[in-house]
Amino acid sequence: MELLKIKAKLRESAGNGPARVLRRMGEIPAVIYGPGKDTNLLSITIKDLEDILKKAKVGQAILNIEIQNGALHTRTAMIKELQIHPVSRELLHVDFYEISMDRKIKVKIPVVTKGIAKGIDFGGMLQIIKREIEILCLPVGIPESIEIDITDLNIGDSIHVNDLVLPQGVEIPDDVNYTIVTVLTTKSEEKAVGEEGEDATVEAPAKQETKSAAKE
Repeated sequence: MELLKIKAKLRESAGNGPARVLRRMGEIPAVIYGPGKDTNLLSITIKDLEDILKKAKVGQAILNIEIQNGALHTRTAMIKELQIHPVSRELLHVDFYEISMDRKIKVKIPVVTKGIAKGIDFGGMLQIIKREIEILCLPVGIPESIEIDITDLNIGDSIHVNDLVLPQGVEIPDDVNYTIVTVLTTKSEEKAVGEEGEDATVEAPAKQETKSAAKE
């Protein structure tokens, strides 16, 4: 993954007043911190940050932050939190989390489905349970997404996190085998099964199995 450069300046003042002054000057307040690292107050140019966000997603971008304070020194970090005004969508504040390029980190990446589930042809409905999953990998090995082939999913079938084929060096940090996607029975199909069960009691066990599969 490409390392993106952004310039920053150390700042001494905190609070709403100094923050408003920075924004009028085309800058926003920022902070950088990390394990065993000093926390520093920064300011960055809004345009520079907007350019970064056009190239990479929050939580995935790896930045070389060039901090100017007389001497120039660089710290490698990721965007930990980005505050945006809910109405104007104005950038308000950014938190940078310093990382080490040789140590694995936890990041969230999107899940992308491939194909059309065959259960849809039989009246099923695809439900995406997790649109993002958390992975553990080196900063240079962060994938843009995880692709899942759903072509063979029938009604009642699911794909769990343990079923995923992960890129080399990528692992799932949790032991819980949670569901990513599933194909559910639609209401019209459930109604049809129910009516059939009322007419023929011999089909009742099959009806129960269908409901059970839809819940898995």
